[in-house]
Amino acid sequence: MKSKNAYEFFLEGKKLSSQNEFLKAIMLFEKAANLEPNKGSIREALALSYYNCGFYSSARKNFEKALEIDLSNDFAHYGLGLCLIKEGKISKALGHLKIAFAMKPNNSTYSQAIKKYNQIFEKLHKKPHQQ
Repeated sequence: MKSKNAYEFFLEGKKLSSQNEFLKAIMLFEKAANLEPNKGSIREALALSYYNCGFYSSARKNFEKALEIDLSNDFAHYGLGLCLIKEGKISKALGHLKIAFAMKPNNSTYSQAIKKYNQIFEKLHKKPHQQ
C-alpha cells in the first residue's frame, strides 16, 4: 500500500474544510505540514481550519509561519489580523489588515474588516472628554 504524500493530504483537507469539517481537515493538514513544513499553502489552510474551530492561538502560529515563508501572502496577513483581534491586540491587528488591503485594494472583505475594527479601536481609545 502506497503512503500518501503532502499534496494528497492537502487535497483531502481542502475537501473536508469546504464541507465545514474543520477538525477532520486539521488532522490532514497537520500530516501535510509534517511532510512539507515550509509550504505556505498548507500553513494557510491549516491556520484557517484552526481559526474556524476557535483555536486562535494555533491559527495565529500557522498564519505567522505562512508569513515567514512568504511575506507577500495577503490572506495570511488578513488571517493573522483576525487572530490578533481575538487576542485583543486590535492596533497590531489593524496593521496586518491594512497590509493585506494594500496588497489587494479591491478586496471588499479586507476593506470591511478595516472599517469595522478601526471603529472599535477608535471607541476603545477615545479620551473621556471626547465622549
